[in-house]
Amino acid sequence: MDKRVLLIEDEPSIIEAIRFILTRDGWTVQTHSDGVSALARIHEAKPDVVILDVMLPGRSGFDILEDLRADPATATLPVLVLTAKGQAADRARAERAGASLYMTKPFSNAEVLASVRALAGAT
Repeated sequence: MDKRVLLIEDEPSIIEAIRFILTRDGWTVQTHSDGVSALARIHEAKPDVVILDVMLPGRSGFDILEDLRADPATATLPVLVLTAKGQAADRARAERAGASLYMTKPFSNAEVLASVRALAGAT
């Protein structure tokens, strides 16, 4: 089974860390770093799981998530929101927007891997 994750993140060090963690576990990892074109990239890539940063150039991850949930084609796509925004209000906004899971940075490798595996099992 080809396991595909699309990482929407603009910080190069985080991209490389997550790519390393998931590739070592057998995932195909594609990346995208622009909020404006993120939705089109998700539709094109057809990933099993999306890891979505909140603070992206051009468009908020919250807005992207709301659009994903409003589209029948992506309404049930598992989305891990991974962000430096750790306030309770940010977590609540992500949950209202339809996040499957919410994780704050800094993160542990094991936590990211376990979360992505769990989300993929739910598809």
